[in-house]
Amino acid sequence: MDNAQLIDQLKTKYNELKKEIAGKIIGQNDVIDKVLISILSNGHSLLIGVPGLAKTLLVTAIAETLNLKYKRIQFTPDLMPSDIIGTEILDNNKEFKFIEGPLFANIILADEINRTPPKTQSALLEAMQERRITAAGVTRTLEQPFFVLATQNPIEQEGTYPLPEAQLDRFMFSVILDYPTFEEEVNIVEDTTGEGLRNLNKILDGKEIIKYQEIIRLMPVPKHITEFAVRLTAKTRPGKPGADPLAEKYLNWGAGPRASQFLISGAKTYAAIQGKYAPDIEDVKYVAEPILRHRIFTNYKAEAEHITIESLIQEFLK
Repeated sequence: MDNAQLIDQLKTKYNELKKEIAGKIIGQNDVIDKVLISILSNGHSLLIGVPGLAKTLLVTAIAETLNLKYKRIQFTPDLMPSDIIGTEILDNNKEFKFIEGPLFANIILADEINRTPPKTQSALLEAMQERRITAAGVTRTLEQPFFVLATQNPIEQEGTYPLPEAQLDRFMFSVILDYPTFEEEVNIVEDTTGEGLRNLNKILDGKEIIKYQEIIRLMPVPKHITEFAVRLTAKTRPGKPGADPLAEKYLNWGAGPRASQFLISGAKTYAAIQGKYAPDIEDVKYVAEPILRHRIFTNYKAEAEHITIESLIQEFLK
C-alpha cells in the first residue's frame, strides 16, 4: 500500500474514531480534533477548562477507542516523583527489583497537573520530552506510542503550582474547553441521567498509530508553507527581526522554534485526516492558536487594555 492509500485509509479510520467517541462525548468536536491531531503528530496536549466540562471523561473516551495501555494519575501536592516513575524494592531474594510506576503506559491522563510540586513536574518533563525516565541511576525507555494528556483548572489558584515555561513548551497544544451550547447541554443531561453511557469499541491500536505517524512525517510540505509557519512564529517575538508591531507593544516574549516545528507537523496531520496529500496555509492557521497560546506571554499594557493572547494570534494570522 502506497502513502496516498494509507492517507485515504487514515481519513476513513479517523472518521470512525470521531463517530465512536461521539457515543460518549456530546459536542466538543474541535477539542476532540485537536487532541487526536496531537496524538497522530506524536505530541502532548494540555486541556484547560472549569470543573464539570468533562475534561477527564473526554480523555478517557479517547483512550477507550484506542487499543493502548492507559493510566490516570491524579496530581496532588504530596505526589512524589517515585509515585509516577516507579521505585526499587527489596524482594524475597534480597535483590533490588524495580516496580514500574503509572508512566509506563501509552496514554497518561495527568489530571490537574498544576496541583503537584515542581520536583514531580520535572520528572514528568523528562518522560514527555525524552520518552524515557531515570530511576535509581538507570534510564528506562518508555513504550511507544507515548502521550501525556493533561488537564488543568484555570480558576482555582490556591494550592497550585503554575507550570514552568519549559514544561508548557513540551505540550504541542493548549486547548481551551468552553461551556456546551444549550442544545448540547440538553443532550448531555438526557444521556447522563438515563440508562448510562455505553462502552466504546477499539478503533486504532499502537502499531497503526505509529504507522500513520510515520506516513504523516513523510508528507511533503511546499517551502512557502514552511516559510509561512516560521514567519508567523517570528511575528510573536518582540525586539527580534520580523516581529509584529502588536508583539512589540503587548508581548514580553514570544514563541521559540518548537512552535514552528509543531505548526508544520500539526498542519500535516490536519491535512492527512481530511484526505489531503500535502498541507496548505489554511491547515497551518487551523492549528496556530492552540500551538501559540501557551508560548507567548503578554505584558502589563495588554492586561490593562484587556488584550487577550487569542486576539493577538488572530491579528498575527491576518
